[in-house]
Parts: sequence; C-alpha cells; structure tokens
Amino acid sequence: MQLPISIRNNVNILGNGNEVIMFAHGFGCDQNMWRHIIPAFKDNYKIVLFDYVGSGSSDSTAYNAERYSTLEGYAKDVLDICEELKLSNIIYVGHSVSCMIGMLAANEQPKLFSKIIMVSPSPSYINDGDYIGGFQRKDVEDLLDMMDKNYMGWANFFAPNIIGNAEKPELALELTQSFCSTDPIIARRFAEVTFFSDNRKDLKFNKLPTLVLQASDDMLAPISVGNYLHDNFIDSKLSIMNVTGHCAHMSHPNEVIQSMKSFLN
Repeated sequence: MQLPISIRNNVNILGNGNEVIMFAHGFGCDQNMWRHIIPAFKDNYKIVLFDYVGSGSSDSTAYNAERYSTLEGYAKDVLDICEELKLSNIIYVGHSVSCMIGMLAANEQPKLFSKIIMVSPSPSYINDGDYIGGFQRKDVEDLLDMMDKNYMGWANFFAPNIIGNAEKPELALELTQSFCSTDPIIARRFAEVTFFSDNRKDLKFNKLPTLVLQASDDMLAPISVGNYLHDNFIDSKLSIMNVTGHCAHMSHPNEVIQSMKSFLN
C-alpha cells in the first residue's frame, strides 16, 4: 500500500500565518538544518518542512532510481507535497541543489508559488566556456569515484570543505554525520544528479520574484555563479553575504534571516 506523501517525505508543519514558507534541504542534509532560521518566521508564517526520499527520516523504501535520476524527480516530491497539503501562495526557500529543484517545480506550476529564496544556488557546477561553475568535469568524476571507493572517507573529507568556517568545528561534524547517515548508494546517485545537472536553460522560465543569497566565499558556488543567476532571472535580487562556506543558514543564520526578511518585506 502506498504511504501518504506526508509520511513518505516526513512532512512537518508548524507556525502560524496565512502565507506558507516551504523549506527544502540540500544534498546529504535534512530538514533539521533549517532549525536556526525557523524561529524568526514561525510566528507569522505557516512553515512546511520535509525530507526528500532517501534523506533524513523519509521513507527510503519509496526511493526509485529511475524517478530520481533527474532533478525533475525531486521537483515532483515538492509538487506532491503541495498537492496533498493543498498549499498555495508558497514562498519556497531552497538550499544548494534544492534551489534548482524548487525552480523546476515552480516552472511547472507557477501559480502555486509567490516567491523563491535561493541559499547558495547553482544552475551548473561544471565550467563551460565563459561560464564558471567552479569545477572541471574531471573534478566531479574524481569526486564520484572517491564516493564509490570510500564513502565514509569522502564524507569526512568533503563535509568540512563544504561547510568552511574551521573555527566552528561542530558544523563540519554535523554535516559529516548527516552525510554518513544517508544510504551511500542513494547519496552517490543524488550526488551524480546534482553535480552533472545543468539548468541554465531553465532560468528564463522562472518569472517569480527571486532572492539569490550568495556567500562571498563558497567552494561549491563562486560569486560568478550568483552573478550569472541574477543576470539570467527575469525578476531577481542578488544579496552577497560577507560569509564563508556553502551552508550559510547553518553557519551564519542571522545574515540569512536579515536578507530573507528584507526581501519578504
């Protein structure tokens, strides 16, 4: 028997308000990563949290390799949740790969969404001509090869580099533990889908007001990527935060909250 979407994706709802904020976590993470941001909004908004299938406390038995072989499969998760909960007028907040996932969902059903907030987004991680995504294709292939050979070793190496902020070792530990708690096979597939995705052609279809939150020093998404998104969205605001690392909502929540509130107000 098929489980309800709310159980499949471990959906949690809290807060008050008519407007909905949906928070979507990044690769190797779960909804708990938003815990520093939520208190600033739960008194005035209805907060919707969830885990992608294969992440966090979702029902991993619902994982389907074919469905999740593209970011569109994950976007379908987002739309499934919206349909089951009968959500509308949604402010979508995504981190990392979830930025493009949310954009794809909104491109398919734009009437469900009112605004998009992207934390450390990238439409493509691989350099291509004048486009600087941050990685050569060989870099990504080597990364995936490392995941195949020694997933735990990869997690212990990659997480601290992604999170940055060496003066806050607890953040690297949390991200490492999150990576290690994810099924290695599912994580490896999600990583491949993430790092080989190229959604540059989809940017022009996003007509929603969009906030691009860019860290000034981000290993996965350099400033050139934030500028590219801002230049290629129809209606966007670029906010470059003077912070390091790819997970500003964990390392510098106050800066993220301030930028979000400024955009929403």
